[in-house]
Formats: sequence, C-alpha cells, structure tokens
Amino acid sequence: MTTTASATATLIDRLAAQVTALEPELIEVRRHFHQHPEIAFQEHHTTQRVRDTLVAAGICVREFDGTGLVAEVGPAQPSFRSALRADLDALPIPERTGLEFASRSANICHACGHDVHTSAVLGAALAMKKHEDELTELGTAVRFIFQPAEEVVPGGAHTVLEERALDGVDRVFAVHCDPHIDVGTVGLAAGPITAACDGIHVMVSGRGGHTSRPHLTQDVVFALAKIISELPAVISRRIDPRAGATLVWGEVHAGNASNVIPAVGEAHGTLRILDAQAWDEVGALIEPTIHEIAAPYKVKVEVRHVRGVPPVVNDADAVSALSLASLRAVGPHSVVPTRQSMGGEDFSWMLRDRPGAMARLGTRTPGGKTFELHQGDLVVDERAIGIGARLLAGAALVRPTEH
Repeated sequence: MTTTASATATLIDRLAAQVTALEPELIEVRRHFHQHPEIAFQEHHTTQRVRDTLVAAGICVREFDGTGLVAEVGPAQPSFRSALRADLDALPIPERTGLEFASRSANICHACGHDVHTSAVLGAALAMKKHEDELTELGTAVRFIFQPAEEVVPGGAHTVLEERALDGVDRVFAVHCDPHIDVGTVGLAAGPITAACDGIHVMVSGRGGHTSRPHLTQDVVFALAKIISELPAVISRRIDPRAGATLVWGEVHAGNASNVIPAVGEAHGTLRILDAQAWDEVGALIEPTIHEIAAPYKVKVEVRHVRGVPPVVNDADAVSALSLASLRAVGPHSVVPTRQSMGGEDFSWMLRDRPGAMARLGTRTPGGKTFELHQGDLVVDERAIGIGARLLAGAALVRPTEH
C-alpha cells in the first residue's frame, strides 16, 4: 500500500468513527426532514435547515436560485475533488406509516427516502469538516450538492448543471435507498443500473355527439383507446427488444356520461428504456406513430413527449471506489450485487457530465417487512443514515490510482 493510500485508509477509518458519533444528530435531523416534507422546487425549509446545519459547523455554502445549495470542505486548490449528491424533495402522496415523526404536511411525504439521502450527505460533510486538515494534507476537496426536484421532469439535476456545481469535480457519487436489501448492505454494479424515463401526454379532440350516431362524430374515445393499445405494440416491434422499452399508461380521461361521445380525451404515460442508445433514438418514433394510429378517425391529436432522464450508468472505477469504502467503513460482507431496474433517476444527467456512480443503500431491517418505494407506508431502518454517510465519505477519498 502506498503512503497516500495508507493515509486515505486511515482517514476513512477516522471519518467512519466520526459519523458514528454523529448518528444521533443525523437521525434527529432526518426525522425533522421527514416531518416537514416539501415537493419539487418548494424545498425552502429543507434547504434552510441544511444551510443552517452546515454554516453552524463552519462550512461555507452557496445557495442556488430557488432551492438547493452546494458546499465544500478541503483545500481551495485541490489536486483531486469528489462531489456527493443528495436530493431534497418529497412526493405528493399521503403518509401511512403511523410513525411518531410522520409527515405533518397533508398529502406529502418522503416515500422515496430522500430524507435519508440528505441526512447521509449532511453527515459526510459534518464528519469531513472535523478532519479538514487531513483532507488538506491529502490535497483532496469534497463538494456537497443538495439538489432540488429529483421527482419531476425536467428535474433539479439540470439546476445543478446550470449552477456549474460540477465544475472542477473529478467524480460524483450518490446513494439511493433500496428497501429490498438489508440495512448494512450496499448494492453495487458497473454500467447501467436504472432505465431512461420519459413522459408521454396525448390529447385527442374532435366533434362529439350521441353514442347512437358515432358515424356523425369524430370518436375521440375510440381513437384514444387505439393509441393506448397500439402504441406500446408498435414500440415492441420497432425497438430492439434487448433495449427493454416499455410504455405504460397511468392516466386516461375522456367524457362524463356513458351515452355521450366527448369532444376531448387525454392520456398520460411513462416510456422506460434500459438502453441509452435506444432512448436517444426513440424520440423520432413516438409522435409520427401516434398520428398514424389516429389518422383513420379524423381527430386532432396533440402529442407532448417530455424527455425525462437517461439511464444511470455507473463508471467502473467509481464503483470500485464505493466497494473499497464499503468494505472498509461498513463491513467486510457489506457489498452485494444489484441489477438494473426500470426506475428513473435524474442523477443520470450528472453522470453524463462527470464520471461517478450511484450505490443502492439497504434500508430493510433484517427479517422485517420488504417495503416499496413511492408508497405511503415506506419505513426505513435508520441505521442506513450512518452507513450512507460512511460509504460516501470513504468513496470521496479514493482516487483512481488507489484501488
């Protein structure tokens, strides 16, 4: 082991111990975030709480225009700089956990674990500030990015890039709660680990009328039904099946009476694709196909295809850094393999700008219930907060030549 690698390993150990000492505080702040959730681009209170905590520790911050902020610890002119990213927003769904610290905001809750992500990155920042002199000796700086609006499209990752928060960053890391694996484990894989995700909105309009005389109308319900059923079928025959493209409709609205053909109908869905290249190509297929399907019914069709997020593609070298940090700071059996999911994550935009990786952070209590993300009953094992902080702090120190 080189002298630099030895110093890095020693500092990873010290940061892990520092995070352990901070865990009661981190759990308290996580519960505060959980009680006071805020939806995308409205995270004013959350941003202020993060800012106040960092400033109280002597860490300088720069707030974004609106919500979110960036902070940094370490030398002003480092030879190596990592970034750790957290997301601040909650989801517009009611909480059903029954926890003592359940959401106090009607129909809003942290059902995706962003309160855990934020607390973990905050913990890494506080621990690193305590050891800033050692960071300076290593020539390493660490930037902490608290991003707004991960749950909407277009999301807050674009804000991060517009604010130039990744300028000068060599690698960027993040974690995402995974309620399917036990607390104390970290899911890692190189390459793509999420899917691309787009929004599809179709509005069909035409001459309505009585259901007894459909031939005198432009039947928007029938045309919309054909689009809903045939567009996924066309995609399955025009896109390589190995790309894993799937279109699922989540909202359909048309009419208010069973004997009236309405004048307007609409559908909203999500298009998910595992392959980044196929995602880049599919945009040219969607709108023309919808118009071709609807053409025989003489209806007017408006299509809004919102390009959402590409797949999260983990850099192999960054995954190695996470693995080394996990094995040292979390435990010798803490790393488990993970598979690509159909979920979307706007951290992917940052990984198109800088190399890096996202780890899946186990939140299931061993032997306990397996929860699902984006459900109001999600409960996480709070030991995951300290584990996430130790993992991220350690990975931020590992340079490409040290593993």
